[in-house]
Amino acid sequence: MGGVLIDDRPYDKTNEVCNCIPAADNPAVSTVEEAKWLKDDDIVFGVEVNGEYRAYPRRIMEVREMVNDTLGGRDLGIPYCTLCGAAQAYFTDQLPEGIERPVLRTSGLLIRSNKVMYDVNSYSVFDTFLGKAVTGPLAEKNLQLEQASVVTTDWGTWKEAHPETTVLIEPLALGRDFDFRNGRDANGPIFPVGDVDPRLPVHEDIIGVVTASGKPVAFQRSKAVAALKKGDDIAYENVRLKLDAGGVRAVDAQGSDLGSHQAFWFAWSQFHPQTELWPG
Repeated sequence: MGGVLIDDRPYDKTNEVCNCIPAADNPAVSTVEEAKWLKDDDIVFGVEVNGEYRAYPRRIMEVREMVNDTLGGRDLGIPYCTLCGAAQAYFTDQLPEGIERPVLRTSGLLIRSNKVMYDVNSYSVFDTFLGKAVTGPLAEKNLQLEQASVVTTDWGTWKEAHPETTVLIEPLALGRDFDFRNGRDANGPIFPVGDVDPRLPVHEDIIGVVTASGKPVAFQRSKAVAALKKGDDIAYENVRLKLDAGGVRAVDAQGSDLGSHQAFWFAWSQFHPQTELWPG
């Protein structure tokens, strides 16, 4: 258990105070010009859907840990696990007939040092890292959410590459400015994680994606960025890596998004124990 209470507020009631990790529904956003509070070296999680760009500052996500949003005409649930350094974006629309949009919240529970999320409408629990319902009515329907890519980068590079981007507004940080990666979590996972894959340090950043054949593959971020900047091609089965605004995104041969995200190695390898690792 993580030791905090669940966020059980109904959809679009996240302005109400809770004794929980407070999700944000339909967060207010601003333009680049209005976002004077962000420094160029602040970390943001960039998402693009149907040509629309939005930045989710880590400073906000370390407080909220969950955002339900709409971007590019699609509904999204965006969890951020501070413990595993993973911001993910799940589509919560265009689901099988009869399934209502899941409204994702933080449960206060943990598994392998990863947050556990749930749908406040059906009380179905999801594996946050995999986007799969594991208990409740949505598990009975075998619901698996599709991912959009999340690019982890700094604000200065993101806004230069995507000047049309919107960004969440400063009040959503609730006046807090955590940096768990370089503070609380600096010496490794603070909760049990099981057997640790020794191929990389536990907090090494990787870009993770699942190939068309269903094979999970992790790309060591530092080496991938260096290789891409030199002009090298990085490919594995149908996956191609490309630089995007200082971060890394996985696409197919036609350039279509494959739903990649950055995470700590311990987290990716815990939930994908058969993962391949690049470079091998």
